[in-house]
Order: sequence, then C-alpha cells, then structure tokens
Amino acid sequence: MTLPRTPSFRLDGKRALVTGASSGIGLGATAALAEAGAEVTLVARRLAELEAVRDAVRTTGARAEALALDITDLAATAAAVAAHGPFDLLVNSAGLARHAAALDTTPEDYDAAMSLNLRAAYFLTREVARGLIAAGKPGSLINVSSQMGHVGGPDRAVYCANKHALEGMTKAMALEWAAHGIRVNTLCPTFIRTPLGEQTLAIPERRAWILSKIKLGRVGEIEDLMGPVIFLASDASAMVTGTHLIVDGGWTAE
Repeated sequence: MTLPRTPSFRLDGKRALVTGASSGIGLGATAALAEAGAEVTLVARRLAELEAVRDAVRTTGARAEALALDITDLAATAAAVAAHGPFDLLVNSAGLARHAAALDTTPEDYDAAMSLNLRAAYFLTREVARGLIAAGKPGSLINVSSQMGHVGGPDRAVYCANKHALEGMTKAMALEWAAHGIRVNTLCPTFIRTPLGEQTLAIPERRAWILSKIKLGRVGEIEDLMGPVIFLASDASAMVTGTHLIVDGGWTAE
C-alpha cells in the first residue's frame, strides 16, 4: 500500500513580492517566506527600513531585495512589477487605518484609506497576475484583509468598507484567473500586536472590548500569521482559491 504524501510547504525557487514589508504583518510574511525558501522582494515607502529587513533576511542565507515604492502610485507600481517580475507569490500587506466614528469621518481620511487598502491593492494584484499570465506561470496571490472584512466594529466604518470590498475583489479575481492556475485568497487577522495594532490596544476600553471578543483570550502575535501565510503560498493549499483564512482566535465564530 502506498500512502498519500503531504504536499510540500516549501517555496524553493519561488519569487515573492511582499508589500508593507518593513514592519508588522508584512515583516512577518517576509521572514516566513524566506525561511520556506522563497526569494523575497520587499516593498515599502522607506528604503532605510527596508534595507535593514533585507540585510536581516540575508544573514539567514535567504535571498532578498529591497524596493522602495509607494503602491498608491499606480503607474510606478505597474512599471516596477513589470521590471522586477514575474512574481510567483504576492503578500499584499500594505495598509493603513484612520479610525473614527462614522459621523466624524472626513473625506480626506476616507480617501486615504480607500486609496491604499483597496485601490492600490486592486491594481497591484492585477499587475502581478498580468505578469504571471504573460509568463504562462501559476501563482498564489494573498491579500491581507481582516476579520473586519466579515464583521463590523465601532469607529471602523471606513476600514470595514474597504476590507469587505477587498474580500469581494479577491473572489472575483480568483474566478477570472483560475484557468491560468493563479489562486487568489485573503488572510484575515484579528488584532495583531504590531505598530498599527498598538494604536488601538493602547486604549484601555478598546483593549478590553477586543479581549472580550477573542475567544482564545489573547491578542494575536505576528508569529500567529506566519504559518497561515506559508500554507496559502505553498502547494499545501493547491485547491484553495477565492476564499479567506480567518486567524481571529474565535472572534467571528459566534
């Protein structure tokens, strides 16, 4: 009798593009992909911080490059992806939050969040897919969404709006590109201890609310997302597309 074998979680020979790679979830994704054998191109706006991460990755023996880029500049992003691609893997982790009560939301904050979290994500994902299709290669594209792409929350009408839209965008793109072997999924974290997350966790009443919703009783850590990233990027998830992987400690289970 021949037993089935678990598909590989290794990413040797794969080229990955990670946005928001200088800190937080993007940094964790970079470390995870590099550890699994991928060559990682790190993208963020600040070159010095990117180079520090790149150098740290290289000390492990992995391959990494730093690319300073503002992905809200659609023309520059398209040119960069065309010049440096094709990329087998994408982890689109760049994002921002400007939380406010819906009655207090300014058009400027709305536009800033939508521009990065949705508009830039849409066109970046499209350009990576375009490169793969032109090269005749399959791929795995991961958009970092949120549990807030599936529920609501106080002071988060704009954030929930762009993350819910990101979920729909991902499903539609997955359908369009499945024939090319390109998988598109979202990773949906709960509150993670990152520089962005700490803005909310530092408010005692918000922290209490968060911990009351996370059934496992703790805030997420960057390491909690590294395994899920590798799963979605690797052949271990070869039949997974057009869906979401929620890492929320049970928040959305009720």
